[in-house]
Amino acid sequence: MTILIKILQFIMSLSVIVIVHEFGHFVFAKVFKTRVEKFYLFFDPWFAIFRRKIKETEYGIGWLPLGGYVKISGMIDESMDREQMKQPPQPWEFRSKTSGQRLLIMTGGVLFNFISALLIYVVVLYAWGETYLPTANVKYGIVTDSVGYSIGLRNGDKILSVDNQKIDNFAQISSDILLNDRKTIQVERDGEVINIDIPMDFIARMLKGSGKIDARTPFSPYVITGFGKESPGKLAGLQTGDELLGLDGKKFQWYDEFQKYLADNKTRVIDVNVLRKGQTLDINVRPTSAGFLGIMSSRSYDQIFQLKTIKYGFLQSIPAGIAKGFKTIGDYLKQFRLIFSRHTKAYESLGGFITIGSIFPGVWDWQSFWNLTALLAIILAVMNILPIPALDGGHVMFLLYEVITGRKPSDKFLEYAQITGMVILFALLIFANGNDILRLIRK
Repeated sequence: MTILIKILQFIMSLSVIVIVHEFGHFVFAKVFKTRVEKFYLFFDPWFAIFRRKIKETEYGIGWLPLGGYVKISGMIDESMDREQMKQPPQPWEFRSKTSGQRLLIMTGGVLFNFISALLIYVVVLYAWGETYLPTANVKYGIVTDSVGYSIGLRNGDKILSVDNQKIDNFAQISSDILLNDRKTIQVERDGEVINIDIPMDFIARMLKGSGKIDARTPFSPYVITGFGKESPGKLAGLQTGDELLGLDGKKFQWYDEFQKYLADNKTRVIDVNVLRKGQTLDINVRPTSAGFLGIMSSRSYDQIFQLKTIKYGFLQSIPAGIAKGFKTIGDYLKQFRLIFSRHTKAYESLGGFITIGSIFPGVWDWQSFWNLTALLAIILAVMNILPIPALDGGHVMFLLYEVITGRKPSDKFLEYAQITGMVILFALLIFANGNDILRLIRK
């Protein structure tokens, strides 16, 4: 059910941003009296799930959920309609419009995606506000992994600043280190302020999922509220409502100590000490090969830490939502520097549909859904404006060439460029989704 909910959210989110994007092209085409022959959500090779023609435009839903398209008369696009291009230009065709009009038609999708993202952020802030864990309220310090330990971080460290700049939102610390080329972290340990250098290879390892910086949480109380798909604990007799007291008679102050003990002893049977209806029990359990018992507790951050919630009135939400949107755009653009850096090798972390779908929560949460939809709208807009033939940015690149030189590229050149761009895009698609598959195999 969790996977199904993630898939449904992903498809619904993708549908929203694709429709908005194509509607941007559609609106500007209509403004300049350009004929739109097709308006499709998803691609329709060979057949369509739904189609209906209204006046001059056929509206439809394809079966291949890789995007969508509008087919504009007199334009060389993914339809590769060569016959139409052999005919004399007609006044309602794209090629008959001025370069400025064609530029607006081509950038309409990107523009509408950006605007929709800003509007979504405004509505989300107005409807739900913004709740986060302040760094100052991470009262038990952080928990990290072996990569964090290798640079000098320790479990229990309290992060004071990064490059001597305070970061109010604890969740933004890792992304700030990744995106802003930070050099040092200042922590408090045993009452002493320690300066920790960030080596260049730390960024590369963070991109691969290591070097985590999470809030440290106490172990107790740990009451079982559910079981995972693979649960040796459930098979051994653990029940919902059981309170974990320790393992092998050993008690834990911190949850990370409990995890480490399991990982260190995953090859043998462990005595799980629980309290059930006032009675202490010892239940023998052999952990999974990854060192898990397959049990869950429903304790949330708001039960452990004091979160901060900022509420926005309608007028306040507008500048706040716009500012959040532009910050998200800026952060996403910074990621391109990482992708093309030979030091970070961020290209190895590129993901496809599995990665994108996995960022949605396993339960239906409208606040998360709309926040992620706004993020994906920005990602789609930025990706589409890249100067790659077959993308909007490729068409814009050739239009700018025409404006600057006064010469329009030949139709034959544009056809070859379109084919080249489609090959590049399919190669990127295969590479990104191949990364997803490899990560699944390695788990």
